[in-house]
Amino acid sequence: MALFFDAPWFDEKLSERGLSRAVLGAVAGLGEDELALVFKDQRELSAGQVAAFAELLGASAAEVANRAGISTPTPGAESPMDRRIAALERRVAALEAEVARLRGDD
Repeated sequence: MALFFDAPWFDEKLSERGLSRAVLGAVAGLGEDELALVFKDQRELSAGQVAAFAELLGASAAEVANRAGISTPTPGAESPMDRRIAALERRVAALEAEVARLRGDD
């Protein structure tokens, strides 16, 4: 995983497709100033923006996230906190179902 945003890699991918940074920003919903901050590694990308970059550049979301810096999320990647929340939600649903059963709410 890249420690910092790999601007040369992104510029090379854009060049291969005959595209500009402005197009990349527009696809991801980023203004010119916001995109400049991304390329200077002063603004993080969201998972949705990673997915948009990947589609435009013809790269995998994992590769884009890898090249975008250490804290960039990969779309669809579940964090440990997401897994914990999902497990807790399942437990709450099971408890609610059991309470309803005991009350005779069937």
